[in-house]
Amino acid sequence: MATQAIRLALLGAGVIGRQHVHHMQADGALALAAIVDPMPAARAWAAELGVPWHPDLASLLAADRPDGVIVATPTQSHVALGLQCVAAGLPMLVEKPIADEVPGATRLVDAAEAAGVKLLIGHHRRHNPLLRQAKQAIEAGRLGRLVAVHATCWFHKPASYFAPAWRRAPGAGPILTNIIHDVDLLRALCGEVASVQAEESNAVRGHQVEDTAAILLRFASGVLGTITVSDTIAAPWSWELTVGENPDYTQTAESCILLGGTQGSLSLPYLDLWSHTGTPDWMTPIGAERLPTPQGHPLALQLRNFAAVIRGTQPPVVSGREGLNTLKVVAAIHQAAATGQTVAIA
Repeated sequence: MATQAIRLALLGAGVIGRQHVHHMQADGALALAAIVDPMPAARAWAAELGVPWHPDLASLLAADRPDGVIVATPTQSHVALGLQCVAAGLPMLVEKPIADEVPGATRLVDAAEAAGVKLLIGHHRRHNPLLRQAKQAIEAGRLGRLVAVHATCWFHKPASYFAPAWRRAPGAGPILTNIIHDVDLLRALCGEVASVQAEESNAVRGHQVEDTAAILLRFASGVLGTITVSDTIAAPWSWELTVGENPDYTQTAESCILLGGTQGSLSLPYLDLWSHTGTPDWMTPIGAERLPTPQGHPLALQLRNFAAVIRGTQPPVVSGREGLNTLKVVAAIHQAAATGQTVAIA
């Protein structure tokens, strides 16, 4: 396996699944083993790619055994498919979120760990080189003691986005769909979240799910964090519109995450590190240094990590347990908004 290409089967031929295949085809160390999706369009795509097609995972496993699978199906199916992979001893990369509810996610993670099956979660932003650079600056003391962090996730989804009924139903609001990524990034930068407070609103769209939310996070380290999210605001301040990972979005020159410390502050994604000349003092000049950022697409780097995990040469960047802990924070956010109370996270 050290010299042969890692063969990966794709479960789910939707938008994100097609992106995985695009990056897989560009990597000579990876090979697409099969497409697994019951839709006729998926069967036609598999024929176009010249790879086997299967309507479901059981059919794939009866015909072939790839080195691993990418689970890019709707969130509600992740646990059932993941447990099938565990039973088959098959390494898997499961798209985020790991599941739609914490109990199911816990069952999957516990089963994978007990069976020794490799489980990775598709929080691909952790693979972005700029995140590693930001983490290095924090750990090197460039910001001093970290005090606060803020993430803005504002954008405007068109009415057509909500045509499918599931996008207007519980489990599909921007908290679970979008800022779970931001929560995962803040956990990577600031450590574990100890408690949350939150407010949600559906005043603009009137759907069963929120369209806007404001969140307060208390990290175990003592750092305080805030996140605001809305899918009804025409704005340039979100990871999607600032980072340039996806060419479908217009890239802006704005920031979406701010990290503040006693010696300096850092903005993402452009890695501007602000500090005073000499001892910090709001009356003295302050200037910015832009940190260098290595290049590399996070989805491609995530696939390389998956291949290395299968080979046994690297640990997962985002394990099943990490994906579960991020989901626990998101579940606590919903609970805090529903109850109006501070929710502690075990």
